[in-house]
Amino acid sequence: MTVNLVAVIGGAIADPEEYSFARELGHHLADEGYTIVCGGGTGIMEAVCRGACEVGGNTIGILPGVNPSDANEYVETVLVTGMGTSRNRIISLSGRVVVAVGGMYGTLSEIAFALQAGRPVCAMGTWNVIDGVTPVNSPQEALEFVRENFRGIDAEHN
Repeated sequence: MTVNLVAVIGGAIADPEEYSFARELGHHLADEGYTIVCGGGTGIMEAVCRGACEVGGNTIGILPGVNPSDANEYVETVLVTGMGTSRNRIISLSGRVVVAVGGMYGTLSEIAFALQAGRPVCAMGTWNVIDGVTPVNSPQEALEFVRENFRGIDAEHN
């Protein structure tokens, strides 16, 4: 069985628009059978996991520390690393496709790791000006980006 992991990255602090975007994105991704992998914390990570859980989806949180209770309440599978921000590379490479929503320098590092590894990346917000990052303006556009790129990945492997 293939697990279709989508990395959703973004800040631990989210404004209401970003939170709403991520939560709705979580709904859409889970409805389509994608599993969300994220940093497991607050903000965007909580919003996308919450959205997925509300429709019965699966979520994985890759934490920077060693305490599983640091994960937000919507993370189904908690992975502790004790790696601090070095775990950002693991998050970026775990998703076959990456969606960025807001965030700061940690999100920027995750985008860089994903692009270095050849992962398709889309972004809502300021990161969409980075070469190689596709801008999206709605959760539906982000979902379509994920769908298209999974079709491309699956076609390459068949």
